[in-house]
Amino acid sequence: MELPKNSHHSDLFKRYHKNPFLAPSDWPYKCNSIFNAAATIFEDKVLILCRVEDMKGASHLCKAVSEDGFTNWKIDPKPTMIAEPDKYPEEAYGIEDPRIVKLEDGEEGTYAITYTSFSTNGPLVSLATTKDFVNFKRYGVIMPPDDKDASLFPRKFKDKWILIHRPTPTSWSLGAHVWVSMSPDLKHWGDSQVLIPARKGSWWDAYKVGLGPQPIATKDGWLIIYHGVRTTAAGSIYRLGLCLLDLDDPTKIIKRCDEWVFGPQEIYERIGDVPDVTFPCGVVVKDDNLIMYYGAADTSMAIATASMSDVLDYIKNA
Repeated sequence: MELPKNSHHSDLFKRYHKNPFLAPSDWPYKCNSIFNAAATIFEDKVLILCRVEDMKGASHLCKAVSEDGFTNWKIDPKPTMIAEPDKYPEEAYGIEDPRIVKLEDGEEGTYAITYTSFSTNGPLVSLATTKDFVNFKRYGVIMPPDDKDASLFPRKFKDKWILIHRPTPTSWSLGAHVWVSMSPDLKHWGDSQVLIPARKGSWWDAYKVGLGPQPIATKDGWLIIYHGVRTTAAGSIYRLGLCLLDLDDPTKIIKRCDEWVFGPQEIYERIGDVPDVTFPCGVVVKDDNLIMYYGAADTSMAIATASMSDVLDYIKNA
């Protein structure tokens, strides 16, 4: 079955020819879907932390590791990180959509994982740290509901941590924007402000935007890949855009591109539990190669690659 494609789509990102590279049929235990994986380099290998939805409808996190980031994935035989509602009641309905950064400040070898906890009062942002992706130290809630799509920056700025996140207003007409908040200790957060506002009208990112993968440090600034949602008569379309933030002050936007650069096109992106969704939560960078891991139609995992130098040139010249 072939679906119509947009002949004018951006050539910046190239899809992996073996997409989807991980699907529920690949999993060592029964599940409904595999999607929205965080990604990092750990012990010289690519590690992804996938959102796995079970047959009851709740999600947990499970890791998979690959030497090259494309093939021969070693998947944990059981869930890596599960909800613990007895200790953390905000995790009542599961945990979802992680982002990982390796912290440059603080204790050496520490990775921070921000994730969405699905509470009885709505989604919110939680934080955990780990050194081995086996044992996790939970910090609990760091942003109340409704809030999600969060990631830390890997280092402090003027002795403060900065968190990117996306609170949701009670009225969609106000727009759901990407925000930043600051903390001296990863617990107490304030100095919040809008970072990337959702546009309005007919824009591809009108009324709802959110962070994609974790922030990526480049020679020209922090690369932010974000998702924008356009609501149509047939439903919502999740596509990706680019933004560049100041390296020393990531509350300042250097450039935000007008056009989306990646969106649902292939059948595995357009048909699934949630159609027309390309949703990345993790990237790794090897030399000039940016490898983006994204959830396809909230059902399976896929990969797209790009040249980092081409991405930066595109942003500067868009």
